[in-house]
Amino acid sequence: QVQLVESGGGLVQAGGSLRLSCAASGSIFSINAMAWYRQAPGKQRELVARTYSGSRTNYADSVKGRFTISRDNAKNTVYLRMNSLKPEDTAVYYCNADIIPYFGANTRNYWGQGTQVTVSS
Repeated sequence: QVQLVESGGGLVQAGGSLRLSCAASGSIFSINAMAWYRQAPGKQRELVARTYSGSRTNYADSVKGRFTISRDNAKNTVYLRMNSLKPEDTAVYYCNADIIPYFGANTRNYWGQGTQVTVSS
């Protein structure tokens, strides 16, 4: 089974920065898209940032210019650098990845366990 292990969440003051990491492990043949989602209390889960095969990325309008998604293919790891954090960024952040776990398998979607990010005023 593929496992996505997240780290880096925590409590930060408004205006501060945080970097989330998500490492994929287990049976992995290849990783296609990787993404970060978040879910604030009482709200739907939303896409924060996504990186595709190659260099193309996209971001939610609310985080453009503040968040940066990056990927280390050698480590099967995706990062989310969050700068200029605002209280409205408070949410549980989830790692997501499209992975082919072994040769001949279909692409499968996996979720991390989620990590809490809390931004105080």
